[in-house]
Amino acid sequence: MDPMAVFHFYEPSKGHGLPHDPFKAIVAPRPIGWISTCDAEGRVNLAPYSFFNAVCDHPPMVMFSSSGWKDTVSNIKATGEFVCNLVTRALSEKMNLTSAALPHGTNEFQFAGLDAAPSRIVKPPRVAQAPAALECKLAQIVQLHRSGGSLLDQYLTIGEVVGIHIDRAFLKDGRFDLLATHPVQRAGYAADYTEAAIAFTMPRPK
Repeated sequence: MDPMAVFHFYEPSKGHGLPHDPFKAIVAPRPIGWISTCDAEGRVNLAPYSFFNAVCDHPPMVMFSSSGWKDTVSNIKATGEFVCNLVTRALSEKMNLTSAALPHGTNEFQFAGLDAAPSRIVKPPRVAQAPAALECKLAQIVQLHRSGGSLLDQYLTIGEVVGIHIDRAFLKDGRFDLLATHPVQRAGYAADYTEAAIAFTMPRPK
């Protein structure tokens, strides 16, 4: 059999030819960047981002990508600070609520029925119920562009982690027990998520 016939191939610029775009399902699961910020007037915002991950560990840094110049990016540009909150299965419904298109200045903590806990270094609060949170200082905001150079309405925000909160209930023998938190990730398409349930170790070859 022709190996090429086994695979569905498409060029994204020409369309995928499927009922739904598979790109987000292939690059998955992805951690959810549940980002809390404050605007220049101190009003709090909380929003989830599905393109989020760690990019460096010395110093620890995280990034998230926003489609459009949204309140979260605008707030970070204005204040230079944000917090990443860990999304768990118990918090997933409330996280989903904070993705609603609400009027500017709406407090998503209050809208979703979440408690805000003070951060130690930055001004934006963290989600009190989240078992872990990363306080961040802005490193850079990059407007993305195509391979040919044309600018896109897509913005990559990179932050240096300057403070980390961990619920002691999830520290086991000096390690953060991620699976015990029942973490939730984006798994592609409009409403698909996964909950991490299995882990295995695989030492690197010497």
